[in-house]
Amino acid sequence: MKVLLLQDVRGTGKKDDIVEVSEGYGRNYLIPRKLAKEATAETLNSVSRAKAAEAHREEVKRQDADVKSRELKGKVIQITARGGENGKLYGAVTNDMIAEALKAQHGIEVDKRKIEQEEPIKSAGQSFVTVKLYSGINVRMIVHTTVVSK
Repeated sequence: MKVLLLQDVRGTGKKDDIVEVSEGYGRNYLIPRKLAKEATAETLNSVSRAKAAEAHREEVKRQDADVKSRELKGKVIQITARGGENGKLYGAVTNDMIAEALKAQHGIEVDKRKIEQEEPIKSAGQSFVTVKLYSGINVRMIVHTTVVSK
């Protein structure tokens, strides 16, 4: 008997897999517990449509990240922070500050968790950060920090 798994079943398969199981296992265990349903032509079509839609969504996300990476390439992020003498900051430049500056200066919104600093920015000058837009699509950017003393 062929069934479509609705959840991961240990020893049988993963969700949305179509597997061949014995008649008794399918009818007496999997189907009553809503772990699977019988693989008819209708269910197979719905699964293939859902997989195609998911693949399309992923491709759209990838294209969007590719466009963002081309827009961000070579751009500099300007950040002004409070600090003391000799260009030392009172704290450090955070990923949140970088994300806000990126949105304000270049109009591109990036989640702060997608920004990786090579080392903490604790003084004025130029530093490098990596912005991870999608799996395999990264942009290396320059952060120029200036100190304002008050």
